[in-house]
Amino acid sequence: MVKGKVWKFEDNISTDLICPGRYYHLRGNLPELAKHTLEDADPEFPKKVEKGDIIVAGKNFGCGSSREHAARVIKISGVGAVLAKSFARIFFRNAINIGLPVIEIDTSDFNQGDEVEIDLEKGILKNLTNSKEYEIKPLPQKMIEILNSGGLVEYIKKKGSL
Repeated sequence: MVKGKVWKFEDNISTDLICPGRYYHLRGNLPELAKHTLEDADPEFPKKVEKGDIIVAGKNFGCGSSREHAARVIKISGVGAVLAKSFARIFFRNAINIGLPVIEIDTSDFNQGDEVEIDLEKGILKNLTNSKEYEIKPLPQKMIEILNSGGLVEYIKKKGSL
């Protein structure tokens, strides 16, 4: 179960907006790099994001370079999940691999500050602010297990293989 406050973003949030290239020198210190997550898209985000908060965006979230740090800094910043109309394929897979839930859904009904609750296993998403409930395509059981393990590496450490 994931529950948090919505941070709303537009279409085409690139990996460079998520993880600004000018901080490339911090890639060896991901907690420090995470202090700059999405600051070019919303300067308040890295200062005010709280554990469990949820990023809600438009189309093509995570486009651009295949910078795997983008998904990592989102997770390190405390974000519980990312909802978007669509994701760049590499970002989507990187997010699952590091244990960050990502869900494709029409995000038109969500606003900045809404409270959202997501049950990944049942495939239910609730906007607690406007009392709307959405059926989402449940993630495959293997992906749920990877997410619950904290990512692919931790899953393999526990299970020995896929």
